[in-house]
Amino acid sequence: MILAMPNQVLPIGKWWQARSLVVRDGALAALFVVLAFTPGVEHEGMVMADNARRPIDALGLVLLFAQCVPLVVRRIRPGLCLAVIAAGFAVHEMLGYPPTFASEGLIVALYSVGAYQDRFRRVPAVAGIAAYVVLAVVVDAQGSPERPAGFVAFFLIAYAGSWSLGAWMRVRARQEADRRRQAAVTAIAEERARIARELHDVVTHHVTNMVIRADATTFLAADSPEQVTSGLAEIGETGRRTLAELRYFLGVLDPVDDEPEHAPTVGSLRDLVEETRSTGQPIELNEVGEQGPMTRGAELAAYRVVQESLTNALKHAPGRRTVVRVRHDAAEVDIEVSTDGPDGSSGAAPRSADGRGLTGLRERVSVVGGELRAGGRPDGGFTVHARIPAGGER
Repeated sequence: MILAMPNQVLPIGKWWQARSLVVRDGALAALFVVLAFTPGVEHEGMVMADNARRPIDALGLVLLFAQCVPLVVRRIRPGLCLAVIAAGFAVHEMLGYPPTFASEGLIVALYSVGAYQDRFRRVPAVAGIAAYVVLAVVVDAQGSPERPAGFVAFFLIAYAGSWSLGAWMRVRARQEADRRRQAAVTAIAEERARIARELHDVVTHHVTNMVIRADATTFLAADSPEQVTSGLAEIGETGRRTLAELRYFLGVLDPVDDEPEHAPTVGSLRDLVEETRSTGQPIELNEVGEQGPMTRGAELAAYRVVQESLTNALKHAPGRRTVVRVRHDAAEVDIEVSTDGPDGSSGAAPRSADGRGLTGLRERVSVVGGELRAGGRPDGGFTVHARIPAGGER
């Protein structure tokens, strides 16, 4: 199902998740209100005293709304939500009103406190138990046919059960968040090590040659024009400074230097596309502008963006149309790799923006001063977009 919005079409699920917590929880509260007045379910609510002795009047309506409307803030202020709903439920029971579906809001409020209460988690627990004991004594003194065993069962099912379920979900959510953070940290560390090895091979080798040749030419060109000698000396000094900065950078990323394979550059993107296309993947390459001077690190990052994107397309969207767009200008290279969903309309994304491959790729691009975004499209496809500064002369 899709929902039409101004200038775009979004799947209803994604559109709903983009709404604020107040809007989403407000819809839940409104549903409870509607069901509380719907024939057939209006009296299907929680009953503690089972001692209805007066019809719903103006005060009864106020108590009815008090048991479900506060759900609007159940995730923002779960403690306040529970306090208001519990008070409304307690007065409703003590005054002997008939059961109402709105009382089910107490279950949701108990769950919400267990799941979303951040601070002073013991306070509502202790206060709730004390209030329950007082309510049980009062309704028993009023002649409720319910026996003490029934009050205990109500407590275990409604109170302790709902709260415990919420607390369990809270722990699970925290564990999942920790797992994702650790996976991201691991992916970044591994990618940093790969970057260090590639930079060591691609950059250090060429910069070292530049320094050696520049220093040698300084002596050999003693009889050459003065400006040549001065220029070559400047090249040598720049190279030595670059090497010093590079050694520090490599030490931060990866103190162990392995033997990497030679890294490709943006200039071989066409070969990369042709090689991937030979597997049967329909790929289009659109290049705009001429590639200007770029640092080796920027070239490598650009190549890896396309390589990782095409690899993900082969793995997660085989046979689907993939378009590679590369725009060159003097300051940066702009890359966009888009893969269609099934039949160009819907389907799973090739890789989520939190995937290990894209997490490392984002780190790689940021190292050279660029930025990368990746995510699914409303039509079910997936797009990776990167902007990488050229970085000046190689």
